[in-house]
Amino acid sequence: MKIAVLFPGQGSQFLGMGREFIDSDSDCAAIMKNAASVCDFPLEQLCQEGPIEELTRAIHLQPAITVTNLICYQALKKVWGNKFSAACFAGHSLGEYSALCAAGVLSVEDTIRLVIKRGALMEREGQANPGGMRAVLGKSIGEVEAIIADCSDAGIVTAANYNTELQIVISGSIEGLDAVEKVAAEGGARVIPLAVSVANHSPLVANAVPDFAAFMDEVKFNVPATPVYFNVSASPESDTQKIKEMMASQIASRVRWFEIISGMINEGIDTFIEVGPKTVLKGMMRKIAPKGYQYKTLQFDTPEGLAKCMDKLS
Repeated sequence: MKIAVLFPGQGSQFLGMGREFIDSDSDCAAIMKNAASVCDFPLEQLCQEGPIEELTRAIHLQPAITVTNLICYQALKKVWGNKFSAACFAGHSLGEYSALCAAGVLSVEDTIRLVIKRGALMEREGQANPGGMRAVLGKSIGEVEAIIADCSDAGIVTAANYNTELQIVISGSIEGLDAVEKVAAEGGARVIPLAVSVANHSPLVANAVPDFAAFMDEVKFNVPATPVYFNVSASPESDTQKIKEMMASQIASRVRWFEIISGMINEGIDTFIEVGPKTVLKGMMRKIAPKGYQYKTLQFDTPEGLAKCMDKLS
């Protein structure tokens, strides 16, 4: 059995996430305490009580999801002991920071500092360059890119998330998105608006990249102790300077999730565990794994869910 641990990103949040682990495990509670110590807002209160409008602001949501992922991973490590270990890590967009922390590249405190800054910069760019994101279902990456090219006069749009073979998230200006949606829908695609006000992973947030790179320069990155598959390259990287460059450019670059999971499958990974809130990545797995491939896909965000995962691993 070869295990990949996967971490979700924005969109997986809910009020009360991580609470049962914090209440039942002092090491999980310590991670929340460490993370909260570098925030200038009540992180734990926002995660548990909201209000949801404040939780979903990028500057709050990014550390909230990240700390929940890390709390869940702490619980997983405890029950694994010496019996299991991850062969590799990956995180979807924001989730990549949880993967870096899990692989020993970043401390908990530095991970939270980075995602607070990332969230603030992305919120800033969202206010300066309003836009949005929409999921296009039923079209390949090539088909979506062709539609975007045909609609280039309408506004800025890019294929931001290559999630599965036929699930592509587009990101850009509202005018551009409307034009692409119209053509895609006429061609038989289903288009779903996402509940975001920032055109993440698009040129509209590119001004955040140099500022984030400068902030990241002061943060110590270690060589990954376990391979991490990166969103920008869809492959592992061990050079810390290259990792920093990719993490900065990731803000405005494509999330190559389909390629990441396909690469893991090619390396013989046969067990995928989504560690963190909700089951977004688990749902994508069913659409990525080739027909006939024997694999397990698991997820947990509560002690009860973790116990069920362990039953399925043993």
